[in-house]
Amino acid sequence: MGVFGKKKETELAVGSALAAVSSMMNGLQTLPQWRGFFGNPEGAVLGLMNAVYPLGKVVALFFVTYISDRWGRKLPLGIGLVACIGFAILQGLSPSLASFVTARALLGFFTTFISQPSPIIITELAYPPQRGKVTALYNTFFYFGSIFAAWCTYGTFKNPTAWSWRIPSLLQGAIPVIQLLGLFFLPESPRWLMSRGRKDEARKVFADYHAGGDLDNPLVEFEMREVEQTLNAEAEAMSQSSWLELVRTPANRKRTLLAVIVGFFSQWNGVAVVSYYLTLVLNTIGITEVKDQTLINGLLQIFNWIISTFLGALMVDRLGRRPLFLISTGGMLASYIIWTGLTSYFVTSKNEATGRAVVGFIFIFYFFYDIAWTPLLQAYPVEIFPYTLRGRGLSVTYITAFTGLIIGNQVNPIAMKSIAWKYYIVFCCILGLLLGLIWFLFPETKGHTLEEIREVFEGKPEGKEKDIEGADVDEVTKEGRVKQVELA
Repeated sequence: MGVFGKKKETELAVGSALAAVSSMMNGLQTLPQWRGFFGNPEGAVLGLMNAVYPLGKVVALFFVTYISDRWGRKLPLGIGLVACIGFAILQGLSPSLASFVTARALLGFFTTFISQPSPIIITELAYPPQRGKVTALYNTFFYFGSIFAAWCTYGTFKNPTAWSWRIPSLLQGAIPVIQLLGLFFLPESPRWLMSRGRKDEARKVFADYHAGGDLDNPLVEFEMREVEQTLNAEAEAMSQSSWLELVRTPANRKRTLLAVIVGFFSQWNGVAVVSYYLTLVLNTIGITEVKDQTLINGLLQIFNWIISTFLGALMVDRLGRRPLFLISTGGMLASYIIWTGLTSYFVTSKNEATGRAVVGFIFIFYFFYDIAWTPLLQAYPVEIFPYTLRGRGLSVTYITAFTGLIIGNQVNPIAMKSIAWKYYIVFCCILGLLLGLIWFLFPETKGHTLEEIREVFEGKPEGKEKDIEGADVDEVTKEGRVKQVELA
């Protein structure tokens, strides 16, 4: 069964297309109509306009984590999609800076109701041999939204009126409308259903998604048994259901540390400088025409989606998580060093060929970023935490990522204005540190079910082999599990 054999599962990955909301600011900043309408924001003001979006996300995480664990994964998805449609309209019709900033903050708050439960329900619903690929595909659809946002602004930049930025802002709500319709066909997480004692409903979901509707299929029996045993073991191990469980045991402390590293450094590995301030980067190397900047932005998003999908998400089960992180971060470091040197030379020489080479290395940098940091940003943290901590663990990743983004949105534009290309040296040093952290701390998780990944951190419990062998799994199911070990 191929990765795209389960149509329903791959459709879930489109949830990340809501990235149109988060990436819209990059395109808007290239438009002189947008800059003029809001008084040509720069420095701290521009940083504030970008920072309120992740700030809203951080605040929302504490609410959505509780809702997702208490009432299921689907409820916050519905709330978030409806709200995003409304506040996209508010942004598009904003008459002032205050209303625009308010709309961005509220969009940040409610997009978290989508981004927090989405990768969780995907990984908890995915067919076991395909879990790694399907979950990794989720975040690659960030670039689907980015493509949408980039080409919307490219298509309207010639409009001399405020509608050049209002139309793209309003169109942010188009993707959530489509997603809202798809939500009616989305089942609840079978692991959440099991945790609430709704075993018959969980069995039906496992059967529909993993066994062609056969309720008595051996794979369904095995998954039901494995999930139930794991939930019981986690319930016995946890002294109470609280955020303190994230640091109560050595295994959980390591999981949480990994979540913090992945989250924070996803924004402090140099990518945020380009993602949110591409205009400033291109200005530094002499590319100042609006048409050129919007075209480069649009082409970059298409490039990112292709690389992150075919050389990133679809490779996580073949190469493994750890090798991808190492190759990705090492390549980013090398690219950033060369990029920094070329920019330094361009500033003094104004050599046009050097400027074009810098653009080339922006694409090369993104190539390496896309093969790991795009597909594994959520996929890696969401699989290393046990069910009882999965929501809170992913929230830790988001909290640290958004904290890093907020800090960056205040620091990056000021630093870019003050020291220009010399600021890139900071990220060369950070990438060197990050490469060391990955080498010494990141374990491999491929080849395991969600329940088995617990053994990577805590060791194999007594009776594990007997439990697995005790499940009446036929040759077809065994073959599927062997295939998972070989590919995942």
